Amino acid sequence: MKPFLLLATRPEDAAAESEYEAFLRYGGLAERELVWLRLESTPLPPLDLDDWSGIMLGGSPYTSSVPDRHKSDTQLRVEHELSRLLSVLIPADFPFLGACYGVGTLARYLGARLDETYAEPISATTIEVTDDGAADPLLAGMPPSFEAFVGHKEAVSRLPDGAVLLARGEACPVQMFRVGQNLYGTQFHPELDVPGILERIRIYRDAGYFDPAEQAQVEASVRDVDVSAPQRIVTNFVARYARD
Repeated sequence: MKPFLLLATRPEDAAAESEYEAFLRYGGLAERELVWLRLESTPLPPLDLDDWSGIMLGGSPYTSSVPDRHKSDTQLRVEHELSRLLSVLIPADFPFLGACYGVGTLARYLGARLDETYAEPISATTIEVTDDGAADPLLAGMPPSFEAFVGHKEAVSRLPDGAVLLARGEACPVQMFRVGQNLYGTQFHPELDVPGILERIRIYRDAGYFDPAEQAQVEASVRDVDVSAPQRIVTNFVARYARD
């Protein structure tokens, strides 16, 4: 099988490593089948799409919608490299799954509005599948609604032209969309389980996703949540696009 590529931008080693392990686990992949590239430390090299089954982009502490003058040189480089990559992936309709930072990166490239209107603190939220989502192969086997973990300072407040809304939430209307037939973005984290979200709460306690004084309450609110449904999205993505 040709490997999948996971692009990461987390400078915190523990968060980056657990993200990679989660995509391995819920994708049912061996390490040789998921190449991991940390863009915050390694520039994105030229890619030949014929070498890959698909590309995934995980979450990030970066906020894309802030003015460029507030971004580090590293973030600006990463954004430029991802835009260059999407300029190839989108015309090719190449398999892509962007989670959280990934959905914003895809939407922003396509001209969608990305701002703080529908930000959500680290929490579990209810996701509702649209009629188009129910017919989409990446949501095969999913219930009409499910719980998933979120935590983001920005979100899509207007879909890009031509995008298909696949899932919505009460606090954040755009939770998942598709562009073309094979490029997807999710605002929620399909790869996160309870141990993973608890770790991120500890790592990002001072990053503005929640009041640090309420850390114990935030941890308690996610500890018993069943998030097995969204993990199927990673499983379905791998199953659909794996190729020799």
